[in-house]
Amino acid sequence: MKFLLRALHSRNYRLFFAGQGTSLVGTWMQQVAVSWLVYRLTGSALLLGVTGFASQFPTFIMAPVAGVMVDRWNKQRLFLITQICAMLQSVLLATFVLTGIIQVWHIIVFSSFLGIVNAFDIPVRQSLVIDLVENKEDLSNAIALNSSMFNGARLIGPSIAGILVASLGEGICFVINAASYTAVIVAISAMKITPRTKTVTRKHILHELREGFAYAYSFTPIWSILALLALTCLTGMSYVVLLPIFARETLHGGAHTFGFLMAAIGIGALICTLYLASRRSVLGLGRIIAVSAGCFGVAVACFALSSNFYLSLVFLCLAGFASMAQIASSNTILQTIVEDDKRGRVMSFYTMAFMGATPLGGLAAGIIAGRIGAQATLVMGGIACLAGGIMFGRKLPAIREMVRPIYKKMGIIPEVALGMQATDEPGEGSEKQGNKNTEGE
Repeated sequence: MKFLLRALHSRNYRLFFAGQGTSLVGTWMQQVAVSWLVYRLTGSALLLGVTGFASQFPTFIMAPVAGVMVDRWNKQRLFLITQICAMLQSVLLATFVLTGIIQVWHIIVFSSFLGIVNAFDIPVRQSLVIDLVENKEDLSNAIALNSSMFNGARLIGPSIAGILVASLGEGICFVINAASYTAVIVAISAMKITPRTKTVTRKHILHELREGFAYAYSFTPIWSILALLALTCLTGMSYVVLLPIFARETLHGGAHTFGFLMAAIGIGALICTLYLASRRSVLGLGRIIAVSAGCFGVAVACFALSSNFYLSLVFLCLAGFASMAQIASSNTILQTIVEDDKRGRVMSFYTMAFMGATPLGGLAAGIIAGRIGAQATLVMGGIACLAGGIMFGRKLPAIREMVRPIYKKMGIIPEVALGMQATDEPGEGSEKQGNKNTEGE
């Protein structure tokens, strides 16, 4: 158990984990309450989709600029600002609901504002993690624990929200979410992080933006990981948007069926994060990305073709496991190989690939499903994810060769550091030892 939680040995990461874990439960409560509030006010599935789109698409638009700002500014201070802004959004939403003046356009505006905040919050939070762990070998464990925290909150938050909405109304969920931000704000304020020395002269924001794009595009491991992530989010993640259709029309169930299907995804993702947290190094994550993308595509396609409730639960659990494996592994490798002065920009591209492609894919899936049906739409998406995983797998040997020198230079993995020392010695045997140590990158 100590090894599984080894990143918590770092004081700053313990503070982050405790504060963010509390806040995420409130965040999931608010998401459920917002969806229910919109549907109660309008009875419109279209406006549900519009609200979801409004909360995520601004993140896609603003993320590149936000990435430049993350690289320029103090990350701890910027993270604190984003949490205060998010808390303000929850306070306003709670006020409008409890006073009875709330209208659907208010919710869309508030959701759009939160999307802009998230454009800064996600890359700064992701890029700050490496500064929170004292032992850089624990980075992959810290990212896995982040994912387990997120998915644990996804199981707890909606359950609490369902009870509170039914008994007290949506407003109480917004109040609790606003209060939950206090925990993360206190935690951020208590962190003691030594700012990284920045000797590079500040340039025009557009120049730094182009520089970030050029850096990511010119380095095959980065753009390959981002391209595969964008593909799976665009073509495969839409299964969540179409899930109510399968719950009602294919499985002939109701809201409780939909709840079980959502829970299956969360359980699969949570199991995956525990597996990733138990891994000892970043070696082998490239293979996991390729395999998980393919397995995710197969799981989504099989779910689309299933008419048995229990089989559907199994396929969704597998889909949750595989999607989390790809997302968390991609995050870990990017955090490991990217240069410090470009981490914010690269993580903003990660945010675009993840948070931006998902709502676009959901919107496209809704349109396509209206023409050819939900089943055919998901099967096509699953095939696309499988093809993407195969293509990434074929590039993996070349990616390993490019990543190996970075791992050697950083020395963050003991086996790699030893391998580097061995290859400094002349002789064929030492070279073989170095290759063996870096196998599976």
